[in-house]
Amino acid sequence: MDDWNAFMARTLREVDTLSQEIPDSVAGFNAMGQAAKTNGALSEKTKELIALGIAIATRCDSCIGFHVKSLVRLGLTRDELCEALAMAMYMGGGPSYAFSAKALAAFDTFSANG
Repeated sequence: MDDWNAFMARTLREVDTLSQEIPDSVAGFNAMGQAAKTNGALSEKTKELIALGIAIATRCDSCIGFHVKSLVRLGLTRDELCEALAMAMYMGGGPSYAFSAKALAAFDTFSANG
């Protein structure tokens, strides 16, 4: 990914277009996401790290972008991210290595944005 900001802006436009076509489905998806991310036995930050691991395993660039942006908002440090990426690589092998590198690049981009 050369430009995470442009990629995510385009992704958000595409998601918005789809959302207008299927608003009830999107509302249900959003409600499920809100419920899943609620702090409980696990913090939202921990849950977002789990989601990022799944995004890496499934090789979903837009998912990586969304979850890394959330993790930056939640105050994740680069060291915390790198430890989580090491686990993703361990569990997913070579493909997860490549997508973990993408996640680190996204983190650096979104962290620089403030």
